[in-house]
Formats: sequence, C-alpha cells, structure tokens
Amino acid sequence: MRLPRRVPWQDLGELEQVCGWIYADANDLDAKRLAVNRLAAWRVAVPLPHALESAHAILSVILQDGSSAGSSSYLSLRMSYAAAIIRLVNGLVDPLQLGAYARSINKIAQQLGLPAWFVELRHAATHEDLPSLEVLRDAAREAMAWLLPNYFLPTLNPATPSAAPLQPLRPLSPLLKQYKAFMKATTRDATLRVQYRAEITKLTREIERWIAEAKVASASAMGGVGWEDPQEDGDEEDAREKWALDQFAEALIQKGMLVPLSKKKRLSPGEHTLSLPRSTLLIWSPLLTHLQSLHHTLPLHLVSAITAQLARPIPSTSAGFDADSVPLSVEEPKTDPSYDLCLASWAKWLIDNCSDGTPSGAEEAEEIRENAIVRIVASLGPNSGAAGTSKAVRALLQALCEERPKLATALSVLSQQPAQASATDLGDNTIEVMDSRLHTLLALSSAPQSMEEDDDMGESGSPSETLPQLPVGWRKLSSRDGWRPAPIGVYVGGS
Repeated sequence: MRLPRRVPWQDLGELEQVCGWIYADANDLDAKRLAVNRLAAWRVAVPLPHALESAHAILSVILQDGSSAGSSSYLSLRMSYAAAIIRLVNGLVDPLQLGAYARSINKIAQQLGLPAWFVELRHAATHEDLPSLEVLRDAAREAMAWLLPNYFLPTLNPATPSAAPLQPLRPLSPLLKQYKAFMKATTRDATLRVQYRAEITKLTREIERWIAEAKVASASAMGGVGWEDPQEDGDEEDAREKWALDQFAEALIQKGMLVPLSKKKRLSPGEHTLSLPRSTLLIWSPLLTHLQSLHHTLPLHLVSAITAQLARPIPSTSAGFDADSVPLSVEEPKTDPSYDLCLASWAKWLIDNCSDGTPSGAEEAEEIRENAIVRIVASLGPNSGAAGTSKAVRALLQALCEERPKLATALSVLSQQPAQASATDLGDNTIEVMDSRLHTLLALSSAPQSMEEDDDMGESGSPSETLPQLPVGWRKLSSRDGWRPAPIGVYVGGS
C-alpha cells in the first residue's frame, strides 16, 4: 500500500495564499518576501516539491535584484539567476534520464512542455559564457509564469489539466517487431549474430528510450507534470516508472510478441508442464534480462499483466427468452487455449528467473518472486476451483504449488467452494433461519476444544454426534488447514 504523500501546507488554502503573494502583483516585492519566508519555513519542516524549491530560489534572486542598488554585484546576480534556472531544468530532466542510455535533454523538455530556450540557457550558463543579466531576468520571469499553469493551478485544482503541451507516446509495436525479426534471424543462423549485433543493440537502446519516454508521457495520464519525488516513501515504486512498465507489459503480452502468432510454436494445450520453446526463449530472454537489470520490478508488471489477461471474464452471448431484444448475429468471443498456456508459461519463467545471479540480488529476487506469486493468487486464487477456470490458470497454480507446499495448502483451502444455499430455503421465516444459524455458530465457537477432539477422534468418536452441524455455506478451519488465531488483516505465514 502506498503511503500518503507528505505536503508542507496544512491545507490548500495556505498554498493558495502563497500563490496569491507571488502572482497577484508582479511589482509587489513585499508580497514576494512573504512568499519566500513561508516557503523557507516549509522547507525546514519537510522537503519541498521541486516546483516550490525552484520558485523559492528564483524569488530569492528576484528580491535580491530588487533591493537597493549596489547591495549585490552584477556578476553575483547573474550567477544566482543562472543557478536557479539550471536547478529548475535539471530537477525536471534528471529524474527522467535514468537508464543505460542517455536521452537528449531537448527531447525531454519538449515532452514536458518546457520552453526550449531554457535548455539552451542552461547549456550556455554551464558550458559557455554566462548569459547577460537582462536575458536571465527574462528567463526568471518566464519560469515563474510557466510554474503557474503547470504546478500551482493543477495542484490547487486537480481537475484543471496542465497547460504543458505533452506529446503523445510513439507506438512500441514496431520496435518490438523489428527486434523479434533480427533475433529470430540470429537464432536460425548463428553466423548472422555478428552482422546483426549493432542493429540489435540499437533496437534495445530504442526500447529503453521508449520506456523513458513513457515515464514522461505518464504525466498526461496522471494529470500533468509529475512533481513528486520518486520513491519518496523509500519503499514504493516511482509512479511514473510503474505506469511506463505497465504500458510496456501490455504491449509485450499481445499476440505476435512473447506469444508467437503460429499456434504450432506455442505450447500445445495437451502439455502437462509449463515450458517455453527454446526458440522463444532465445528471442526474448536477452531483452527481458537487460531490461530487468535497469528496472528490477519488470517481472512484477509482466506477471500482473499476464494474470489480468488470464483472469479476464468471458462475456456470455446466450440470450434468454425473456430478453427485450435478441441480436440476429452475435460475434462470440473465441478462447485460445494455446495463447493462455503460453502466457502462463511466461509467468512461471519470470518467477523462476527473476534473480540476476548475484548474491546481493538474491534477497531482492526472492521478494520479487513472493510479490509476483501474491499477485497471481490474488487475481486467480479464490476462483481456482471454479468450473469455468481456464486450463492455463489451473496449470499455472499447480506449477507454483509443486515447489511451494505452503502455497499448495493455502490454495487447497481457497479452492473449496462453499455450498450454495437455494433460494427456496428462505421464505417468510428468514429471520428465524438466520437466528438459528447464528446460535449454531456461537455454540461452535464456545466449544473449540471439543472440535479439536472431534477432529482427532475421526469418524469413530462420539463427540461429533453431540456438536451441532454447521449451517449451509459455512465451514470451520482447524490447525490442520494451517489456520491459527491472528488479528484481522494480519497474514500468518512462515514460522
């Protein structure tokens, strides 16, 4: 569960007051001084978002520039303005530069809607001659004007979209298809590996860049530029990277990617074990291994996407006689057992191979493996014994249980579907029936020792005849089922 995000203000009224001090009158230095003092006080209590940190730095320089003449030197003002602009640009770009391959700052700024000349000014102030004071003053004023529609207004009114013209995300399928074509050629003819090595490396770099671009594009999906610091609670994944990896996983599980288009190259529906063809592993395992070294939670996102696909409901196309209208032609959804089995095989492979092979990553890999299993069970476990569950789901759960006895015991309890009470059992005496069931359950709870003795004595014991029977749809767990008393919401596992 993601922890609540800490903010420096007590309510949005305080942030709105600061916004009014800053933007009400451009020439009111006293109001801006109040805003700087308030931001400085917030800064002591809690780390400020990057937008407020940049606003504090720029406003401090503006106050320094607007003070009495001669109090600050010409060069000092230029350096202060330049530092504030550089920190604004770097703070927006650097979190999106993580990865094996660096991206152009201009492209990231273009995706964020940041004025292009801010990037040029940053480059000039860092590597070339320091810009003039007039240019830096214009940049500071435009930077504050850019923060108003891109941070203050969306924060004060979350329903207001950001004014940044965020560009749409380019499609990923062409890159994956090109990568698959080159890798398929090298698996068929090993002599082509040297010839296609540069192209495969280039495509791998482009895929990694696509994930970085998706992190920037996630701002539009989440309501503007993402100002929150990534992993600010120390444990949770960056929301932008999570969104990007979810999009990557959705594209990867489509037919023609991880699952071949030809059914002959997938797993046969009659297979008893979930094992992927060697040709499929040779194509995709290098890319997945490389991306996992950069994004260690990638297996979790792929497993989540696979389980969501396997657990998708199949709509019923049968129309009753009492329906208002009956369609003349119904396009029935076609199930594809080989596709589901191939996805289940990939889920098992991801869980078994999420370790990077180093001792330091063994603990992290085990945590990822446990979280992936939890996601599978949470999505598929409670209905694993239902009659409509696909063969791929049952095969995946069975494969996971073979290596994990505790999980098998837990799933055996979950798979026991309670008996459904008939609607005819309830009538005018519904309250009386409910009261009798309640008294039965209370009688059972008041004699736990008798139930344990009844379990130990088996069918030959006499206590089973004296204890009341459970109502329809209820069953009592014992220590044999792995149950033991614990507070509500606490998972009891291990020792």
